Amino acid sequence: MRRIGILGLGGVGGYFGGLLAKAYYKSYDIEIIFIARGETKQAIAESGLKIITDDAEMVAYPKLVSNNPDEIGELDYLICATKTYDIEDSLLSLQQCITSKTIILPLYNGVDAPERILELFPENEVLHGCVYIISMIFSPGTIRKIGFYEKLFFGSKTVSASKINELQSIFQNAKIESYIAENIEETVWEKFIFISALASATSYLNQNIGKILSNPESKAVYVELLNEIELVAKAKGLSLPEDIVNQTILKLEKSPKEATSSMHRDYLAGNKIEASSLTKFVVSEGVKYGVKTPLYEKISGILLS
Repeated sequence: MRRIGILGLGGVGGYFGGLLAKAYYKSYDIEIIFIARGETKQAIAESGLKIITDDAEMVAYPKLVSNNPDEIGELDYLICATKTYDIEDSLLSLQQCITSKTIILPLYNGVDAPERILELFPENEVLHGCVYIISMIFSPGTIRKIGFYEKLFFGSKTVSASKINELQSIFQNAKIESYIAENIEETVWEKFIFISALASATSYLNQNIGKILSNPESKAVYVELLNEIELVAKAKGLSLPEDIVNQTILKLEKSPKEATSSMHRDYLAGNKIEASSLTKFVVSEGVKYGVKTPLYEKISGILLS
């Protein structure tokens, strides 16, 4: 029996957790546990987790939905997809569920999650991971996914291949489009370059993807952010594609024009935003490696003021 906890049932955790719950609801070998509270917990307990896509709807039921560590019990895998500012508090609340054998897969927007998790649980094996998807909470217990593009990448230079392959098998049996990345740090940074520039630009300009692409001045802001973060990545010694900026622009152009970043959605809703992990982090890394990031610095100051 493998017990898998899903921590954070927003656009990422809710969507992929829902696929896992749907696939393994009647399984005797895999248990999917949703870690949730409040309205989300109540909605899922009563009616399951609903996922709405462009052309279909589905409802998934986990084996358990709870935020009580005594009910959750010990976990073999923990997939984390909360906001980056909740990493420490959310994981420490599950301390008794995380044994030395629990494998943790972070699927956050930032890139420093594995290091932060290892500071809390130095004995654990922590994977690196990232996803490409446009999805969000439609209402408590309901996830809305836009478009057909979805990919999950994960890997590790230290965790055994057998454990990584086991998780890949679990994902694939749930029809999750997942890939084991040999150079996972570079893969995560490629995603970070995309989401960091997008989150910073959409929130700063208060525009969605379509408006940024159609407005030359707005697009210039986005491209300049890409140029700055590319310099930081190169200074760190990461082996990224030479045309990473153009590749990232192409990804944006293939995205739904009405979509925006999750940070922009939170900004519009008056919620706490992930600017520390997605914007200020680039400024801090620039300082560490001697790279100037004036536009990131300007936007960071505005978003965090």
